[in-house]
Amino acid sequence: MNQLVFRGTDKGKGRYFAVTPENSPMRHLHYGRIILDAEVPTVAFETGRCETGLICLAGRGRVAVGGETHELERYDAIYIPRGSRVEVSTEAGVDFIECAAPVEGDYPVQVVRLADVERDGSLRFTTGGPTSTRTITILIGKNVRAGRLLAGFTRSEPGHWTSWPPHEHAEMLEELYVFYDMPAPSFGVQFVFNKAEEPEFAGAVRDGDVVLMPYGYHPNVAIPGYPINFVWIMAAHKEVEYRQYGVVNVHPDFAASGSGLEASRR
Repeated sequence: MNQLVFRGTDKGKGRYFAVTPENSPMRHLHYGRIILDAEVPTVAFETGRCETGLICLAGRGRVAVGGETHELERYDAIYIPRGSRVEVSTEAGVDFIECAAPVEGDYPVQVVRLADVERDGSLRFTTGGPTSTRTITILIGKNVRAGRLLAGFTRSEPGHWTSWPPHEHAEMLEELYVFYDMPAPSFGVQFVFNKAEEPEFAGAVRDGDVVLMPYGYHPNVAIPGYPINFVWIMAAHKEVEYRQYGVVNVHPDFAASGSGLEASRR
């Protein structure tokens, strides 16, 4: 299947997957949401053969796994090993992004606090130029032992480009963007292309939309007066070996300016 955009993936309650290898061109990556409130306050599931990451996008929730319960607030994350039984619950309301990928290895439960990430200049940094300024926050990166998953979020300045200059990493990593915190009338424009004159996808993206990057360059731009914000999730094609953030091929026309991701390699 070649579908590269999935619309309005933030509309349901409970736990569900919007993107899987079965309904998309992704080879490993699964993306879904766990949205709970007083009406649906808890869900339980098993990770099976997939390592799993949960990112708290809004609210507050509890994640019970491996005999321990962890309280997560906005932008906190947790890495959960394959073969785990998980229970997620909330008292008031919570919105978790769930990402998963099958792995062979066993890696421990790890909780990531935003406050700890913010103290590391290689995990949170501002990059870009006068019209491409954005802040990148790496939640599940070199700070987490894992097999395939990498995840974090990017927030731009109003009207600015991100993922600029255009880059790709299809040999090592597949990726998707989940757009959030962009209430109407805000929107952005996302591109996915191997050849700029013949893009595989070029279109408006709004709150809750997801765009897949199984291949190709993938810059985007916010409309004037509004930022473009997205959670990015990647899965390495080779477990552990290819799980590297910031290793990219910049489009030859723009390679002289670097990738903008150099801080992550410190």
